[in-house]
Amino acid sequence: MRGFAAVISVTAMLACVGAQAAEAPSLTTKAAQARLKADLPFADRQDFDFASRGFVATRSDPLIKRADGGVAWDLNAFAFLKGDAPDSVNPSLWRQAQLLSMNGLFQVSDHIWQVRGFDLANITFIEGKTGWIIIDPLTTVETAKAALDLANAKLGARPVVAVIYTHSHVDHFGGVRGVVDEKDVAAGKVRIIAPQGFLEEAVSENVIAGAAMTRRATYQFGYNLSPGPEGQISSGIGQAVAKGTISLIPPTESVDHTGQTTNVDGVDIEFQFTPGTEAPAEMNIYFPQWRVLCMAENANATMHNVLTPRGAVVRDAKVWADDLTESIELFGGRTDTLFTSHGWPRFGRQVITDYLGSHRDAYKYLHDQTVRLMNEGYVGDEIADRIALPPVLAREWFNRGYYGTMSFNSRAVYQRYMGWYDANPVHLAPLEPADQAGRYVAAMGGADKVRALAEKAYADGDYAWAATLLNNVVLSAPGDKAAREQLAKVYDQMGFQAESSLWRNMYLTGAAELRGGAPSPTTSTGSLDIVRNLPSPMIFDLMAVRLNPKKVGDGAVSVIFAFPERDERFLITVRNQVLVARPAPADARADATLTVPRALFLESLFTGKSLAGKVMSGEAKAEGDLGALQKLTSWFDPPKGNFPIITRPE
Repeated sequence: MRGFAAVISVTAMLACVGAQAAEAPSLTTKAAQARLKADLPFADRQDFDFASRGFVATRSDPLIKRADGGVAWDLNAFAFLKGDAPDSVNPSLWRQAQLLSMNGLFQVSDHIWQVRGFDLANITFIEGKTGWIIIDPLTTVETAKAALDLANAKLGARPVVAVIYTHSHVDHFGGVRGVVDEKDVAAGKVRIIAPQGFLEEAVSENVIAGAAMTRRATYQFGYNLSPGPEGQISSGIGQAVAKGTISLIPPTESVDHTGQTTNVDGVDIEFQFTPGTEAPAEMNIYFPQWRVLCMAENANATMHNVLTPRGAVVRDAKVWADDLTESIELFGGRTDTLFTSHGWPRFGRQVITDYLGSHRDAYKYLHDQTVRLMNEGYVGDEIADRIALPPVLAREWFNRGYYGTMSFNSRAVYQRYMGWYDANPVHLAPLEPADQAGRYVAAMGGADKVRALAEKAYADGDYAWAATLLNNVVLSAPGDKAAREQLAKVYDQMGFQAESSLWRNMYLTGAAELRGGAPSPTTSTGSLDIVRNLPSPMIFDLMAVRLNPKKVGDGAVSVIFAFPERDERFLITVRNQVLVARPAPADARADATLTVPRALFLESLFTGKSLAGKVMSGEAKAEGDLGALQKLTSWFDPPKGNFPIITRPE
């Protein structure tokens, strides 16, 4: 899946919101659920067969705990997913959640097992001659260790001889310290293999826009929703995000081209290098001895995101489809078992070929038809309203929009080619949302009139229009409690009807915050492993986007930051309210110089702790105009971890 901004954010964890109960499902919602249930092939039970096949065992203790006693993962959190879907859950999403809630150790094929349902992703265990080869060690140390303990207990204890990261998103590497010791990696006892560019992408993806992405991720993943029929149901590709310790050990080997091969502990492995698909550094893995294919996250049990709602660089749907075509050509005729980093395996050559082909066709259709409509003059929102997969593709469960959707993804394709501007001059300099909303409300006769119109739209089941009306009232008057509650009721119904787990999470989180307010941030340093692997230039890029021009005014300053243990020196200049950082030549001059171990500097940057004490103790050294250094440090703003989303920042 897409990496989490929470990895390095100082506001990674947000306190849960106390909110009123959701509205009951309306007659319109009940009717929508019934129509969808009648339209889709719920009698098809192949996925349930595949998902349960090979079950060995699960943990006797459902709680996987952190060192502080908190719960990183609860295997029973989604135990309510039994029987038919209640009216408060889209029946298609309920089915997907039931499949994803199956947890434990499963045998995939001879020599290959997976632990599923212990985290958002799957961890895979390959039996080598002497030990385990692990693929994708989950998000957190706690869940990865629990998975390894289960595998060792049920299959016999074996040392870990290699770890393979399929791609650069945190749910596929964050638990690595739960399965290996870095000392063994440094000693050459454990190999760590990843696609080229992995480390840079893994540590950089969310640095610059980390605060904004983290806040938006609370909506996407429903961080503050409780699991239940009126709350969180799923994350579409897994149940939820584990709440444990994130780690990272850099790779020792890279894969940089398709066709590259290696042998790990007696196991032959072939790679397909797939940058620019689901992740900028990603690869598929084939085991020719056993005719088994790992498709990483390039093929899933759902349509994926071409643009993740939390925000990221847009992916290329055409490249994604083309690489799936290459996968079929490379492996389709010689694969009997296929597994992925999320979801469940698939068995049988024809089943696998059909799956890869239909999944490829969905992404290709998405790309081609979005571009066709774009070239006919339609803009992103119009395309999103018109585009839909052909029935033959839409009826395949793995093409349904539990994670990504045709609507959202088509707008992403439009954005990739055309950007945000739709060519209508009125949008060259639009009014700010709150200003525009206030004018609309006034023009329509005031808030009471708009609320009345919205109430009628709600009664008619026209929830999109009701939400549009009420959004204007709330934007223009955030303190209007009646409008906030009305809009929350609308979002309840839209969330209940959503087939996409992410849309459900976003609607219901919006409703909760309308009723209870935004959560308060709690300070977290994030993953120190991630932070310490930041390239030094990126540290100063992060500082640059925290510079507040109003605080700088007409000030100017130059400071050299020296990291002696790395023999690195950077000259930082601020003038014209812009920070520029460059490697400092030997003869560089500046107002001040700060010599400090890089680890201490990173700790200060990410926790806000002053370095003054380190200077006093001699751990850091400050020279020159210390006033210039103090001036520079006073010009930065910390990111806001709980900025408003339903309303606007003040």
